[in-house]
Amino acid sequence: MKEMIIRKAAARIWRARLTQPFRTAKGQHDLLENVLFSIELSNGVRGYGEAAVATHITGETVPGTLRNLRIAAGQLRGKPLGDIRKLAESFKEKFPGNPCARAAVEMALLDAVTRGKKIPLWRFFGTKPRTLRSDMTVVLGDVADAVAMTREILRRGIRSFKVKIGRNFGEDLKRVAAVAQIAKKYPLYLDANQGFTAVQTLKFLKELALLKIRPALIEQPVPKEDLEGLKRVTRESTVPVCADESASSIEDVRLLIREKAADVINIKFMKTGILESWEIAKVARKHRVKLMIGTMMETALATTAAAHFAAGVGGFDFIDLDAPLFMDQKVTRGFHVSAGGVYNLRKVRAGIGVTPLLP
Repeated sequence: MKEMIIRKAAARIWRARLTQPFRTAKGQHDLLENVLFSIELSNGVRGYGEAAVATHITGETVPGTLRNLRIAAGQLRGKPLGDIRKLAESFKEKFPGNPCARAAVEMALLDAVTRGKKIPLWRFFGTKPRTLRSDMTVVLGDVADAVAMTREILRRGIRSFKVKIGRNFGEDLKRVAAVAQIAKKYPLYLDANQGFTAVQTLKFLKELALLKIRPALIEQPVPKEDLEGLKRVTRESTVPVCADESASSIEDVRLLIREKAADVINIKFMKTGILESWEIAKVARKHRVKLMIGTMMETALATTAAAHFAAGVGGFDFIDLDAPLFMDQKVTRGFHVSAGGVYNLRKVRAGIGVTPLLP
């Protein structure tokens, strides 16, 4: 493609209603409030990116992210599209504490490039699009809530479950047991979102074992800075351990691999941007560490971009791209995950295949 000039760039708040509060051990989303980043090239091709702000997890804020993306927009206007890797690296240096802003810029650039080339985004990362089947999350709540949500997930046709835990040991045990009773035949993933200690986690898994419940995975059981605790759970548990918040950079991932602190790495664009996520995937696969693809609370734009990445790169054993299934408001057009949680990207002809619907 002939080198193009970035003619326009802009950032704006992007809100959407949720079907229910999305509760974790670290906090909750009552409303999706992200930042949409867009660019337009000199040939009229547009690209879109999304910054999903999870203040209770990363410390980033919506006003700070919007400010940084408006700075990025001003710096990109009038410049040649050029080397995306160099552009990405420059914004990593400018906004070191705001990785979701970097993810939005990279997403918009890659969307524009692949739209311009008339190829789907997955072709940037690989040679064939693997079909992905997402789990769906049972958020924190009481046992009755967990039962109702599990039945709803089954009704949708989704056949793997992620249960949020980490706030109340006894109540969490009852909730997991209730979910397991209903979804007997299907994989059950637990996500503590840093809510337990290593001792609590091992005790929790032992209590489940007494109930003849063996989760397929437990994600981020301990605080992100507790490397020794994560190592202990990984070493002493027969349940695979996934690092999420502890894997917030490629340096983190190299340390986790070196210390044998986790069996699985959860890759999220909002933690590390897109191109660094690609490097993380390569490093993990080289060392035979399994991969999960995940998101924060994002619209179909960012989750579909993540699906393109996982489908193109390959090697992802765990798919956690259910955020659009919690949307109570249609804010995009184009590709959308099926009600059953399936991402089949073969019909996407160019770019991410998702366009924001704006008032």
